[in-house]
Amino acid sequence: QLVESGGGSVQAGGSLRLSCTASRITLSRYAVYWYRQPPGRRREYVATITHMNNTMYADSVKGRFTVSRDNTKNTVYLQMNSLEPDDTGVYSCSTNDPRYRGQGTQVTVNS
Repeated sequence: QLVESGGGSVQAGGSLRLSCTASRITLSRYAVYWYRQPPGRRREYVATITHMNNTMYADSVKGRFTVSRDNTKNTVYLQMNSLEPDDTGVYSCSTNDPRYRGQGTQVTVNS
């Protein structure tokens, strides 16, 4: 099971750091994906960190968001800087095993 935290409301240009913490599994063995669902829109891909710690990003967040791991905390982070109103949505994490995904955390960026 994965649990996201760290969402909230922030002004445009601000930063947030989201956490995706695992229980019952060793998260370092999995690739972890971040997605977001903007209001009234379909879920969209945000970023990946592989089990080898390679990272990939959607073009819309490249250069602003950074995904990382802390294996001692069994947690993956999504550092979000220079936030824009279009970054608003419910952010969720999942692994490459579809059994393990979180419920999401709300991020709201005000203009």
